[in-house]
Amino acid sequence: MMADIEYAKTFFQQNPDIEILEAFVIDANGIPRGKWIPRERALDVLEKGMAVPRSVYALDIWGRDVNAAGLAEGTGDPDGLCVAVPGTLSRVTWLGRPTAQVLLAMTEPDGAGFFADSRHVLAQVLSGFTKRGLTPVVATELEFYLIDPVRSALDPVRPPNSREGRWHTGQTQVLSISELQDFEDVFHDIATACRAQNVLADTTLRENGPGQYEINLNHVPDALQAADFAVFLKRIVKGVARKHGLDATFMAKPYGTQAGNGMHVHFSVLDKDGRNIYMGEDGPSEALMHSVGGLLENMGESMAVFAPHANSYRRLRPSEHAPTYASWGFDNRSAAVRVITASKPATRIEHRVAGADTNPYLVLAMILNAALSGMREKRQPGGAIAGDSHAINHEPLPTNWDYAVQRFARSSFAYATLGQRYRTLYAACKQQEISEFSLRVTDVEYDAYIRTV
Repeated sequence: MMADIEYAKTFFQQNPDIEILEAFVIDANGIPRGKWIPRERALDVLEKGMAVPRSVYALDIWGRDVNAAGLAEGTGDPDGLCVAVPGTLSRVTWLGRPTAQVLLAMTEPDGAGFFADSRHVLAQVLSGFTKRGLTPVVATELEFYLIDPVRSALDPVRPPNSREGRWHTGQTQVLSISELQDFEDVFHDIATACRAQNVLADTTLRENGPGQYEINLNHVPDALQAADFAVFLKRIVKGVARKHGLDATFMAKPYGTQAGNGMHVHFSVLDKDGRNIYMGEDGPSEALMHSVGGLLENMGESMAVFAPHANSYRRLRPSEHAPTYASWGFDNRSAAVRVITASKPATRIEHRVAGADTNPYLVLAMILNAALSGMREKRQPGGAIAGDSHAINHEPLPTNWDYAVQRFARSSFAYATLGQRYRTLYAACKQQEISEFSLRVTDVEYDAYIRTV
C-alpha cells in the first residue's frame, strides 16, 4: 500500500494541474460507476479507500437497483469500502478540465475481494491456474462504430458524414487506409490516451460496417490487466469520440443489416517455466485440444455473459462471422473457436463469440475457466469444421435472450465459475432487463399489427 501511495504522491507532483480524480468501479454490465473527487481529497481516497454502495454492482442497464439481487432492498443499502487497483492511476486526456482516473475494487471487512465485483470473480478463476503453475496470456480485439451524435426517430443511428449519403452505397471498405485517414485526429488522440493510461494498444483497422473500426490490444501474461485494458479502451474511445463531436458505440448490432461489434479473445497458457503449453511438436498440443473441448462443452451455458443484452442476439446470425454453433476450426473465422498455429511459438486460441457490449471480466472468467476445465477433464472437441459448414454434432448456441439467461441461471458451470451468489445476482439483473423489454411495444409492432389484426 505504501509503495502505491508514494507512486500517487509522485503522480500528483508530476501533474500539478490535475483538478479532479475520477474514481470508479465496474458494474455487472461492464459500465463504470463512481464519483469525482477533488484534488485535495484524492490522496486520502487513494490511501484509505472510498465508500460506495454495495448495490452499485447489481444495477440494470438503465442504472436501476435490481432488488432480486439482494444488495439493495431489505438490506439498508449499506456501503462497502473500495480501494484503488494498483497501477490504474493515470491521466485522462480527453476532458476539458485536467483530470485523472483510478479503478476501484470493493473489499470485504477482512480485506478479501467482494463477491459481487466482477474483477474479483476473474481473480478467483485465475487462482485455479496459479495452483497448477499456469499463466494465461490474453489479448482482446474490440470492434466499435463511430456514429453521428445527432439522432432522430427516422434515423436513430448513422455514421459520421452520413448527411452526404456516403454510407447508403453499400460499400463496406474493409481495411481501407483512406477511411482511417478520414479520422486521423480521432485515432491519434485515442493512441495518445492509451499511452497516458498504459493501455497496450496495437493495431487499428477499418472493419466491415459503415464507420466501424477495430483496435487490437497486446497480449499480456495477466488476464486481470487484459480485462482492465478492455474497460479502459472503451472509455477512451467513447471519450475521445465525444471530444471530436462524435459518438462511439460498442453496441453489438447498431445497424440491423451491417456487421456487428465483437470482442474476440486470444489466449495461450504458459507453464511455470514460461513455455507455451498449447504448442505441440507438429501442431496444437493435447492441452490446447482439451481446452477447445472445454470451451465447446460450456459455451451454451455461458451465452448470457457472451451476449448479455437484447440487442446482442441480433449479431448472432449465420454467415456473418458471428458464431451460431459451438464449433471449432483451424484458422477458421466462421467457427466459434479458432485455433491459430501459423506461428509455432504463438500457437493460441481465438474465442470469437462474445460481443463488444459485454463485461470483459466476466467474459474472460467464463472462457478461461472453460479452457481450464477442459484440460482438467481431458475433453475432446470433436471434428474441426471446414469452411462455413457445421457438423451435426456441434451444438447450436442459444440465440434467444430469455432462454440463454434461464440456462445460465441453472448452469452448474456458471456456478463453478462465478459462485452461487454471483450467478444469482447476474441472472437477476438480466431477468429485470428482460421484464422491462417485454413491456415496451416497438414501432415495428405498431407498423405490423395496429391496423392489420
